[in-house]
Amino acid sequence: MENDNNYGDSWDSWVDEALAKLHSLKLLRSLRPINLSPQPYKNCEDDYQVFDEMQPWDRSSVEISISEPTFHKWLLDIPSAGDEDIWSNGVADNKEDNGRFKKLLLFSGNDYLGLSSHPTIARAVAKAAQEHGMGPRGSALICGYTNYHRLLESSLADLKKKEDCLLCPTGFAANMAVMVALGNIVSLLAADAKPMKEDRIAIFSDALNHASIIDGIRLAERQHTVDVYVYRHCDMSHLSSLLSSCELKKKVVVTDSLFSMDGDFAPMIELVNLRKRHGFLLVIDDAHGTFVCGKHGGGVAEEFNCDRQVDICIGTLSKAAGCHGGFIACSKKWKQLVQSRGRSFIFSTSAPVPIVAAAHAAVIVGKKEGWRRKAIWNRVQEFRALTGIPITSPIISLIVGSEEKALKASRFPLSLSLKMNSLLHMHRPCVAAATATNYNNFDGSGTC
Repeated sequence: MENDNNYGDSWDSWVDEALAKLHSLKLLRSLRPINLSPQPYKNCEDDYQVFDEMQPWDRSSVEISISEPTFHKWLLDIPSAGDEDIWSNGVADNKEDNGRFKKLLLFSGNDYLGLSSHPTIARAVAKAAQEHGMGPRGSALICGYTNYHRLLESSLADLKKKEDCLLCPTGFAANMAVMVALGNIVSLLAADAKPMKEDRIAIFSDALNHASIIDGIRLAERQHTVDVYVYRHCDMSHLSSLLSSCELKKKVVVTDSLFSMDGDFAPMIELVNLRKRHGFLLVIDDAHGTFVCGKHGGGVAEEFNCDRQVDICIGTLSKAAGCHGGFIACSKKWKQLVQSRGRSFIFSTSAPVPIVAAAHAAVIVGKKEGWRRKAIWNRVQEFRALTGIPITSPIISLIVGSEEKALKASRFPLSLSLKMNSLLHMHRPCVAAATATNYNNFDGSGTC
């Protein structure tokens, strides 16, 4: 963590005090990796096969087949439990030859780089599964943390230019763990665990932050250790005003870096400037920016050249990495605090070894196949030129008005075998789509 002023020094000292208190109470948790043999590949990137252009298998992650009954239920928006055409043994009744299955092009996934179908990642899964099965099953603090997990943490810390990293079962769990750990700082430092009003932490949250951030903050609120301020979406004037009027010393600003519903970026440079002025802890959820943005796939902070000014970077491995899981890239001190007080981390079984091996392969492939990032941003430019819609990211949000209009609008591309989503639980109903590396160039007919 960079210390731009005395508040930065204060955050370091607060974390040190909290860790010391945990140590005195014998509540400081340690991660001790189990050594699995044979060892995972180290950092020899030559062991991972990469490609310099799109391959035939790339299309498999965006082409899907669904049954005709399911297709018609989607078109008519008929509620379904997803059990059409499934035999009692769980095998699909695949009668594609007689026209019962329909192929669609998927525009509603998060596999931005198409890595879920990459053969190098598939081989990493298979090799780890053949050698170790699923690996030790348990939480990371008991027996679920291995040399595979440690290697992945190191590669992610390097990608994010952070001192260390903590793996979590999901990105949702990662956000929850950080917010709860923040609230725990106050109760740890308070006399008799009863914090005074002035000892609380002020958390400033963007109005359109992801649900996992919101739920984590709500859980922290239940500890009566944080005061929450919600600022208007990406409105730095409003945030600055709230920061200036807040008398609490411990301040945290948390924001999505690339917003998952609207597809716009947080104003990173303005946030960094405010951080210098107010000395808050800057936490970003880089779920949709990791591997997609930045020269090496380091995310939105790398794209805006402010990696070092972000104190805690939360991410996921289930989107552009094409795998599964979440992570928290931070300092060693913050890692130790979260692994000791972040309940969603502590009480969750760690990721299976084959998934961890796949994610590590995805980090290597994602960095080396930079052409994938270029391709996805070419798709963004092509879509913008073709439609005139001023999108700025691979997330395309089309505001159509009412819920009824959103549902109707999503049916039209579906009738053309293009799967998009109508999102009705948002601040305003919309049709959402996501472009990816493994679509061909958009042509004048609107197909790809």
